[in-house]
Amino acid sequence: MTIKEAQEQVDAWIKTYGVRYFNELTNMAILTEEVGELARIIARRYGEQSEKESDKDKDLGDEMADVLWVLMCLANQTGVDLTTALKKNIEKKTQRDKDRHTNNQKLR
Repeated sequence: MTIKEAQEQVDAWIKTYGVRYFNELTNMAILTEEVGELARIIARRYGEQSEKESDKDKDLGDEMADVLWVLMCLANQTGVDLTTALKKNIEKKTQRDKDRHTNNQKLR
């Protein structure tokens, strides 16, 4: 599935099952909540905090998909084509950082 197809699928789901999009501010709050849930799992599973028994069965991929879902909702609501935006962002990073990381002694 392409990013465009995913955005279209999210839009179709919202229009079929979700009644309508939550407003942009609500979705921004939901996105923040979902990122927090993802951060909690990563901090406990890969970081130095101990993982709580209730978090051990959490699916990392599902939590990432929740973040992606809400991000796509926001993109759809605001008219952002994420495929185009990502391509431009990669070009920007390439121009800006093409030598930055390879010349960073901290990464060696």
